[in-house]
Amino acid sequence: MKLTLKIWRQAGPKAKGQIVDYPVEGISEDMSFLEMLDVLNDRLVREGQEPVAFDHDCREGICGSCGIMIEGRAHGPNRKAATCELRMRSFPDGDTLTVEPWRARPFPVIKDLVVDRTAFDRIMQAGGYVSVKTGQAPDANAIPVPKHHAEEAMDAAACIGCGACVATCPNGSAMLFVAAKVSQFALLPQGHAERKERVERMLAQMDTEGFGACSNTYACEAECPKQISVEHIARLNREFVRAKAL
Repeated sequence: MKLTLKIWRQAGPKAKGQIVDYPVEGISEDMSFLEMLDVLNDRLVREGQEPVAFDHDCREGICGSCGIMIEGRAHGPNRKAATCELRMRSFPDGDTLTVEPWRARPFPVIKDLVVDRTAFDRIMQAGGYVSVKTGQAPDANAIPVPKHHAEEAMDAAACIGCGACVATCPNGSAMLFVAAKVSQFALLPQGHAERKERVERMLAQMDTEGFGACSNTYACEAECPKQISVEHIARLNREFVRAKAL
């Protein structure tokens, strides 16, 4: 395959960025998008140029670090897939692709395609946990959990915190991320003791970080690689109303 990449290059957080064109050749259709970027970077290094900085870790769609905008779509054109799972067969030979970082004020660009997503970490530190004393694991049937609650909680816990929901939302909202993290505890008895403080603190931190409000465009659900449902946002709102009523 032969492609033309139009990649956002930015030397640092305060530097002025620009789109730079890079032709790439000899790309296998079985390569992942990140492997294709590796091929480009190998060439740039050999030519004495600065390689393109991009986030990656597991390359298995688990860690959520690889998110970038490809042709204006978070993680690219395929649904239910992170950038690292996107194969080059998804693009026609000779195509021109624009590659950019997440665009959201709470996710400032560090370099090139790398953004600072520690705002998500601070939201989690505000209340995305259960405070329990560790010890011997209880028997599996010691705390009965309805099957549908367990399944919904697992669906919410599938969120990998990649930030695609924020990047694709016209308001830069983190509601889907926060809703998933609140839901996974709100549905289980272990999370009930701190449910009031959790939702209040996490939403307050979300506002402090500068994320926008949800306007129900459903873009977050459409681009989420784990297909987290906006139904969790409805549950988040109910949890918040409940917390204020107590």
